Amino acid sequence: MPQKKRTNYYKDLSANYSRPGLISPELGAKLVAEAERIVSLKESTLPEINADYTLEQIEQENKDWWPTHCEALRQGRGDILTEEYREDLIYFCQDGPYYGLDEQKEREKHWWALIAQPGVTMCWPIVMFSGEHTFFEWKCIDLETNETLAKGNVTWVRRGHRGACYLKTEQLTFYRDVFAPESLIELITTA
Repeated sequence: MPQKKRTNYYKDLSANYSRPGLISPELGAKLVAEAERIVSLKESTLPEINADYTLEQIEQENKDWWPTHCEALRQGRGDILTEEYREDLIYFCQDGPYYGLDEQKEREKHWWALIAQPGVTMCWPIVMFSGEHTFFEWKCIDLETNETLAKGNVTWVRRGHRGACYLKTEQLTFYRDVFAPESLIELITTA
């Protein structure tokens, strides 16, 4: 049986976050501005999936959102990342479960500080979309030593721009450090 053809997961997306060095500062700034616009579209009530808001539209919105999410994370924009969640978020991971936006804030702040620290680049080599579902694998690469300091895989259930993320599941592994020092925490933008 022949080997299955490899996939470029970014071929139809506006930017490629599969490895370091592919995003210019200008594109990064444009994507952060778009991320700020997208989070402003979140509605207070989860919108219904129907003829006016179809799974196809939601999937396209998730594809449009994806590069903005990656850039917000690379830039340590915890304020944007928090706004990507619904108030009633359910977050399943080995440190959880977390319910709502307050339970995971302290823990996630450390994760963001470690994966967005200077000299480290977060990459997402795999990302797949199906309606509301976005699955991805990520890793953080130390640009000096080329070691992987953290990695994981995540599924977001995100009802497009209007609904945002209401369920997140994640397996994450940190190989180096678990809690960020205060000097890195101070680099994360919070609301």
